[in-house]
Amino acid sequence: MTKNYLKFRSRTLVVISLILFSWIGLSIRLFQVQVINAAKYRELGFKQAQAQIPIPAVRGNIYDKNSKPLSRNIIKYSFATYPTKISNSKNLANKLSDHFGRTAKYYNEKLNKNKNFTYLERNLSKEESKSILDDLPEGLIVERDSHRFYPNGNIAAQLIGYTDPDNLGLTGIEKQFNEYLTGTPGWVVRQLSGKGNSLPNNRLPSKAPVDGNNIQLTIDLDYQVVLQEELYRRINETEAQSGMGILINPQTGEILAMASLPDFDSNYPSKYSMEYHKNRVLTDQFEPGSTFKFVAAAAALKHQLVDLNEEFFCENGQFTFAGEIVNDHEDYGLLTFPQIIENSSNVGIIKIAERIGTKKLYRACRDFGFGMPTNISFSGESPGTLRHLTKWSGFSIASVSMGQEIAVTTLQLAMAYAAIANGGFLMKPLLVKQIIDSNGKSIYKESPEVLRKVSKPKVMKELTKMLTRVVETGTGTSAHLPGWSIAGKTGTAEKFIDGEYSKTKYISNFAGFFPSDNPQIVGVVVINEPKYGFHWGGIGAAPVFRRVVKRIINMDDSIQILKDKYHKQKPSMLADDVFEPNNFPIKPIFTKAVYIDTDQYSNSMPDVRGMSLLQAKVILREMGYKIKFSGSGQVAWQSPKPGADIVEGSTCIIGLQ
Repeated sequence: MTKNYLKFRSRTLVVISLILFSWIGLSIRLFQVQVINAAKYRELGFKQAQAQIPIPAVRGNIYDKNSKPLSRNIIKYSFATYPTKISNSKNLANKLSDHFGRTAKYYNEKLNKNKNFTYLERNLSKEESKSILDDLPEGLIVERDSHRFYPNGNIAAQLIGYTDPDNLGLTGIEKQFNEYLTGTPGWVVRQLSGKGNSLPNNRLPSKAPVDGNNIQLTIDLDYQVVLQEELYRRINETEAQSGMGILINPQTGEILAMASLPDFDSNYPSKYSMEYHKNRVLTDQFEPGSTFKFVAAAAALKHQLVDLNEEFFCENGQFTFAGEIVNDHEDYGLLTFPQIIENSSNVGIIKIAERIGTKKLYRACRDFGFGMPTNISFSGESPGTLRHLTKWSGFSIASVSMGQEIAVTTLQLAMAYAAIANGGFLMKPLLVKQIIDSNGKSIYKESPEVLRKVSKPKVMKELTKMLTRVVETGTGTSAHLPGWSIAGKTGTAEKFIDGEYSKTKYISNFAGFFPSDNPQIVGVVVINEPKYGFHWGGIGAAPVFRRVVKRIINMDDSIQILKDKYHKQKPSMLADDVFEPNNFPIKPIFTKAVYIDTDQYSNSMPDVRGMSLLQAKVILREMGYKIKFSGSGQVAWQSPKPGADIVEGSTCIIGLQ
């Protein structure tokens, strides 16, 4: 044999050996996979064709004290897929484009991204989804979940707040109690075909979601609407920049209504300035002016420093104190203690404050809750401003007694007046009545809580008499309502801007309660920067209080007065005799008579003629219709006409006159 042959043979043997050993190794590996580890790899392949699909929990709803919904969940559809499971992404993109109106390029870009799971469309209505649901392409996954809806639009919007597209609370109660409202999501494992479609398999694991808890507020929706409507009306009449208002139950501290204007629609929050989202009743502080004079009056009564019949010389309307000139709005001479409050004399209240002294006056401010948070169950509350005694000047006792050099929130002022109304107890403001789980069980309740006793009932009774005279014959007569006893105090405050008090910009405010002989509701109204002439508290803000009281009495029979020699019977307050001096008729709203059974109009247009704009909005939005309107007043005509066939999502045009 030649050397070349031997080389060739040895190489051939090597090659054959390599091939042989490779086949042997491959056979052994195949045997391991197909026989020894067959079960393991079958399970692995099975899992690779599975997907764990989340099942969202239904978000709990928010209700008013009478269980009327302030939020709702409506069904929305989302469409997703696993891009790696789609055999023809261009075909799917074209189909989606035909159904939803976006470009095919938009969907192609989403499908070509290297993702295991991607959403193609989210939060679509049933009408928007109907066409593709009837012709569902292979590989397209449909998710049906709930989306937040606020049936009352802008009513209590700053209080309720709103959620993001994933149903997480961003502001208001939605954020404050997000943990309670959210619930716990579940999941289900689904078997997928090679094309990404779900296959039936009931033996795969799953976990049911736990729905969120419902929250019932102390807010009364009817009261809330009345307060917002009357605030809005007065802001327009006085050409003011903004307004705030609050109604509370003085006996329990429950907040019945809370409004800040301008406001926004919780369904479309991004369309409004973020300033409109603020709950200014809690966040904004202001110098109250004469509505704060009750503090000095209460301190004088508590410490028995002034006799009710004692007269004070009010210097004919001008007085120099600590080097500063103080003016009254009238040239008052001798006034008794009650007359000083009744006529809101600055000179008189300063002379009373001199007797009280700085320490007792400061203590009275603190006792009524000023300069500290009220501890309401809501974030963002301002504590107001009450400087410590060490920072008071020689003039501070005069300023504070008149409601200057101190800043309060609307809520603080309301809680202080509630302490007068209930006989001397400063209450914690209550906003949440109870939290109810998905099984209907109450898991949390807020009960009335006394923060401190401010003074004795007899002191508050005397102070109430003074405040009643303010409304009957003093600066607050614009809040007077014949046949009803109302106690209150007006306030006119120059705004403190750039280190000095403005002579052109004012805050007009009124604080009061009714009936004064059996207090059931406390209210505070604040009008910010009304035009001159309306800047006085008795002219700008007090009429709002009267209008609100009138409408509440008209619609709520639970409001009662004590029968005595002055009140033989409850006055008749029928809707057709409730008119204001400017000839704007006011009718009670959201009483039982105005509620419509929307089920009977499930496929037809309801009749909203004769309703207010807010009433019509609530009903039409609840039924899923869009709204366009023109004019002002009540609904005079509508299109489509009542009873006409109409589909969800259609637009209703209403004319107001």
